[in-house]
Amino acid sequence: MYKPVVAVVGRPNVGKSTFFNKICGKRISIVDDAPGVTRDRIYADAEWSGHAFTLVDTGGIDERSEDAFQKDIRAQAEIAIREADVIVFLVDGRVGVTTNDEEVASILQRSKTPVVLVVNKLDNFEVEKTYEFYSLGLGEPHPLSLMQSKGIGDILDAIVACFKERPSDNLDENVTKVAVVGRPNVGKSSLVNRLLGENRVVVSDIEGTTRDAVLVPFKYNKKDYALVDTAGLRRQRSVEKVSVEGYSVLRTMSAIEEADVVLIVFDGSQDLTEQDVRIAGLVDEAGKPSVIVVNKWDIKSRSKEDYLKMLSESLAFMSYFQVIFVSALTGSSVGQIMENAEKSYQNASKRITTGLLNDLLHEAILNYSPPAHNGARVKIKYITQASTNPPTFVLFVNDPKYINFSYRRYLENRFRERIDLKGTPIKFILKGREEE
Repeated sequence: MYKPVVAVVGRPNVGKSTFFNKICGKRISIVDDAPGVTRDRIYADAEWSGHAFTLVDTGGIDERSEDAFQKDIRAQAEIAIREADVIVFLVDGRVGVTTNDEEVASILQRSKTPVVLVVNKLDNFEVEKTYEFYSLGLGEPHPLSLMQSKGIGDILDAIVACFKERPSDNLDENVTKVAVVGRPNVGKSSLVNRLLGENRVVVSDIEGTTRDAVLVPFKYNKKDYALVDTAGLRRQRSVEKVSVEGYSVLRTMSAIEEADVVLIVFDGSQDLTEQDVRIAGLVDEAGKPSVIVVNKWDIKSRSKEDYLKMLSESLAFMSYFQVIFVSALTGSSVGQIMENAEKSYQNASKRITTGLLNDLLHEAILNYSPPAHNGARVKIKYITQASTNPPTFVLFVNDPKYINFSYRRYLENRFRERIDLKGTPIKFILKGREEE
């Protein structure tokens, strides 16, 4: 499901990062008394009263600052404001209304996005200190003391009250959504056009042509699909310089979350980049089945064997990857993309009987026992499948904390040897006695 975006904005040193960390439940943003510490937008998932949303922290806007980064900070904040569904405007109740507050307020007044005005640093919760902030013209000021965690619930209630129903995409629930992701200019839109057999998506050599996700329904083998062509993801330092791409990154990440299967497009005329690996990592972390599509193979940079070796080394964290080498320009092998995508999706949707799972587990343990701790054996009692997409297995163990990452990776490899789970991540959940 699509998650609303909530941007936290304001002048420097009003507590934006502390607010962000408090809502997300962990210390993600750097918190410091020096203004200008947060320069990039930072994203994290949050939830309140059954409403999931994405919270965005931003740098402080200060028009009078001599900080060389202030221009970029303002640009990043304005991107967050444009992409947000709700804006939290933080001000300092101890200082009162400042010229900087008024400048930020004027930016927010021009935007049509709902604003929740929050007056922070009211450590004695002096509600009367909020009254002067009505002058900002942004509605009711909400009192907050982050130090004492007072007022947070009311503010979160105000935030979720602003969420609107997202317009339906009018797609049947049986439609399989296929997201197309990758760096700019790797040929994503050209591949979409080839797959559809017509020019449904704008194609150009200029990086960043596609700014929003484009949903295109189509049929393959009498089955309904929808292709999602997304904006190219660039390195973060590049995003800082091109404001419209900052808008695109979160939408691409949302497209990955909403997709049933993802096509990860690489440029076969170049070596793999750090950003290629990062994009693949986002797909893996989201638990999505995928196909790696190496495009521009008509102007390949190396042999297929060398490229596969490079993929295996760079994508060691997703050794399950499926790969196909294509050319959107000539159409070579493009017809096999959906065949591979459907295979990855089917593997992610597999249900495996408890009997087979426990037979495989028993074989794996006989071959290599779990590590002992202080002479005591760690016992895995049995295994069952909890869910699909991705396949998720629950291991019942006498002491879960001693089943380390290496042993879980060993079990995964053994299971993959016997069950075709190519193209999809799998997850193991460990449960101890008290959790049974």
